[in-house]
Amino acid sequence: MKHPQETMLDHLRDDLRKLRNPAKAEILSRFFKTVRGEYGEGDVFLGIPVPQQRRIAKKYCDFHLGALRMLLSSRIHEERLVALFILITKYSKAENTDRRAVVDFYLRNTRRINSWDLVDISAGNILGDYLLDKDRALLSRLAGSDNLWERRIAIMATFAFIRRNEFKDTLHISELLLKDTNDLIHKAVGWMLREIGKRDRRTEEQFLRTHSRNMPRTMLRYAIERFDETTRNAYLKK
Repeated sequence: MKHPQETMLDHLRDDLRKLRNPAKAEILSRFFKTVRGEYGEGDVFLGIPVPQQRRIAKKYCDFHLGALRMLLSSRIHEERLVALFILITKYSKAENTDRRAVVDFYLRNTRRINSWDLVDISAGNILGDYLLDKDRALLSRLAGSDNLWERRIAIMATFAFIRRNEFKDTLHISELLLKDTNDLIHKAVGWMLREIGKRDRRTEEQFLRTHSRNMPRTMLRYAIERFDETTRNAYLKK
């Protein structure tokens, strides 16, 4: 006889498959670069819109971590994303000790959080939030990882700090990632610098005055996206 969690897992997967949209799945497969040699190689899409995935995650929010590990192990992108939506809910509702268990689970499974959207919805809401009142040296270690997604987690986790108008760690991780060769890191760092600028333009520009000449162009373009045209052009011509 199956464990109740395994039965729930079967039901969740059935619910997802009822919503599959082959035409949308094909579009998503191209958008997330799933062909051989690209960052999403081997990823499988069902073609389900994110709001529908959120509703399914809400329906199955009582999953244990063991069942979530099975979902995160799936090649199906939507199953991994639903697992992370559930994990975020578990974290937000947990007490301090249980939150530590969720974060430990998250860090043990970073290699399964292997797409930019999976990182972006989870890093700040779980890891970043947990580190708000703790030592943040872990992020520097993640920024030095050989794993692309751990490096993106490092910078995206700092979004939680930015929302509190704390910029030091974002600037530090950004500096560590200035020489990263991956476009997905360039975009994430530029995005977080832009978020700083929304709250404190002076702090962002202090960083840019020091680093813009050595910054990858994609990173710089993302960082200065909200600047007026004259200021943007001045940075781009440096």
